[in-house]
Amino acid sequence: MHAVLLAGGFARRLWPLTKDKPKPLLPVGGRPIIEHILERLSSVDEIEKIHISVNSRFEPHFNEWLGKFSSQKPIEIFTEPSTSEENKLGAVGALGYLFREKGIDGDVLVVAGDNLFDFDINHFLAQHNGDPSIALYEMADIETVRNKYGVVELDGNSIIRNFQEKPDQPASSFISTGCYFFPKRAVNLLHEYLSGGNNPDAPGFFVSWLSRQVPVRGHVFNSDTTWFDIGSIESYREADRIMRERQRNF
Repeated sequence: MHAVLLAGGFARRLWPLTKDKPKPLLPVGGRPIIEHILERLSSVDEIEKIHISVNSRFEPHFNEWLGKFSSQKPIEIFTEPSTSEENKLGAVGALGYLFREKGIDGDVLVVAGDNLFDFDINHFLAQHNGDPSIALYEMADIETVRNKYGVVELDGNSIIRNFQEKPDQPASSFISTGCYFFPKRAVNLLHEYLSGGNNPDAPGFFVSWLSRQVPVRGHVFNSDTTWFDIGSIESYREADRIMRERQRNF
């Protein structure tokens, strides 16, 4: 299995912090966000290689970081040909580009590069039963979901029956954590999705489309686990504060 860490966004909502530095390299609890994610991925025996998808503007930053980072898994920096928000490929477009260029057509674990979480990736992967799957987090208050996250409705068998990207009227408090398992058939369908002229930006648009083609499974992690979406300066500072407090308590 390959893993792809999507780190190619330009994160204007975090300016000035990310004006000259990619968001996944911002320090949280004393080390870059990306290293927290890689620590989780390193526990997955099935992962043979990790591809970090970056844009050309920030490629030197990631190369410099990787030169100093010691990994338990082989890591490759893969550069998409985008230099600004205006000419970006979008997250799904970047995935399709990487899959084509690297000849990836088997099972893939995809993780957004601005996620901090402590749930068990192995447990998530053990639940997919061969279906495309998405890791979900249950928010305590549905009002905190409105216009901010990808929202998922599940049926009684944990199959997605509806996916809304940042809805005004959220139908549930289950939100996407930006962690996806795509088996080979879903990888092939991603190319079909892009060739059909569909939205290449947020992965939620692809997941919504995919759930109408094949069963897509949702695995819910509850509030006993930790998950942060680093989408604003406020959420970044809160994540940093909590991670530093945890370190002091150990």
